[in-house]
Amino acid sequence: MGFKVALLASMIMVPSLASAAEKTVATAYHFGFTSIEGEALPLESFKGKAVLVVNTASRCGFTHQYADLQTVWERYRDRGLVVLGVPSNDFGAQEPGTEAEIKQFCEVNFDVDFPMTTKVHVKGDGAHPFYSWAARELGAMAKPRWNFHKYLIAPDGRLVDWFATTTSPTSTKVMRTIEEHLPEVPGGGATRS
Repeated sequence: MGFKVALLASMIMVPSLASAAEKTVATAYHFGFTSIEGEALPLESFKGKAVLVVNTASRCGFTHQYADLQTVWERYRDRGLVVLGVPSNDFGAQEPGTEAEIKQFCEVNFDVDFPMTTKVHVKGDGAHPFYSWAARELGAMAKPRWNFHKYLIAPDGRLVDWFATTTSPTSTKVMRTIEEHLPEVPGGGATRS
């Protein structure tokens, strides 16, 4: 009888321990992607930089935002910002291509040279762990509802804000928030170009 009780107790405790572990993740540095070229891409490799994570799609009415993302990348990369494109086919099946096709599309049509990942799910039970964590961190309203949803990670790995699909990467709101979270230069102040 005691064995059955102990077994039942351990079965109940295991899921609760997993839930507790998920909730204790404090920074984005616990997650990683695979680059569009197939290499490991841990978010920890961007430690000390601000990171704008954007789920992208090549056949979307918002695909023109690739140009705006490239503009933001060019403006702030020397000041400590990384733009990270995360292709996803979750909304309207608007990213059906292979990684090679996605990369070529972005380079040819928008001169994209910011880092991109392999295609992942950003919603539902199969969502990439970063996206599941981001939804828990910022709440249900912060979940991606369409392509080109944006999350901003601070240089210390905290998730600090999100921006809806309809908010342009070059909008005053996004640019101001990025500038507020650029890395500090030794001696104080954000980096300047």
